[in-house]
Amino acid sequence: MTIRLEAVTKLFPGVAKPAVDALDLTIATGQICVLIGPSGCGKTTTMRMVNRLIEPSSGRILVDDRDVLQADPVELRRHIGYVIQQIGLFPHMTIAQNVATVPKLLGWEPTRIKARVAEMLELVGLDPAQFLQRYPRHLSGGQRQRVGVARALAADPPVMLMDEPFGAVDPIVRGRLQEEFLAILKRLKKTVILVTHDIDEAIRMGDVVAIMRDGRLVQYDTPDRLLAAPANDFVADFVGADRALRRLSLVRAADAAEPGRADGDLALPGSVSLREVLSALLAGGRDGATILDEAGQPLGQVTLAGIRRRSAGGAPE
Repeated sequence: MTIRLEAVTKLFPGVAKPAVDALDLTIATGQICVLIGPSGCGKTTTMRMVNRLIEPSSGRILVDDRDVLQADPVELRRHIGYVIQQIGLFPHMTIAQNVATVPKLLGWEPTRIKARVAEMLELVGLDPAQFLQRYPRHLSGGQRQRVGVARALAADPPVMLMDEPFGAVDPIVRGRLQEEFLAILKRLKKTVILVTHDIDEAIRMGDVVAIMRDGRLVQYDTPDRLLAAPANDFVADFVGADRALRRLSLVRAADAAEPGRADGDLALPGSVSLREVLSALLAGGRDGATILDEAGQPLGQVTLAGIRRRSAGGAPE
């Protein structure tokens, strides 16, 4: 489903400046849009207006061409998945009961709910036989976050809102969770709005990234264009001086491999990024690495010279 914000403004009582100021934004069906910006820029307020946890002061928000202000708020929220940093699992309910929350409210048959709960736990990498009857207190932070995503997906909502979903997860686990959930969301073709303060997470997760400041949209672009062609000094400073390195993280080694096989025994899977290849080359004092496919067969090579050429390529067309 497409999400469209038209001149959306939010004014809070007693505050002179709008939290969100005449915001225009369109998110295509199946896209993951990341909202990012300094604290107080309006990113979380924007996301919460989509499911009317916060009511806009003016403007229109359309989901699949239907104005959310014309919908019943409770019914609207039952068809929009919502994942928050604190996860928000009900501590007195089992994992099965937590995941079943929305399907039960929608009146699904018990047998259908049971099957869906097991399916969702498997989807997020949790064995139903092991986790169904556990309580949230028995789980690690990463496991609770997985359950939170399973619950948000249980009723198969076409739209997902994710508010700092990985912020409370151990940094060691965070990168793996991001990759796993990105693969799930892409496979299920959900339209997603994700709020984060982490530019690396925005670059990794987003099909498009909206950088906000003082309630306004500063730049709305693909991660590659954002890094290659910042709209102004604010965006350039926000994405960081190492944006050339960040661009390398967007490219898989398999997609950049050139014909041939590198000298030496350094071999890396094609699924790693060029940034990871560069780190391995520098750490090992090598000029190149052989890139392997999923079966472990050589695909080609990535060299320091090739990485330099790609980095110097400038803005994409």
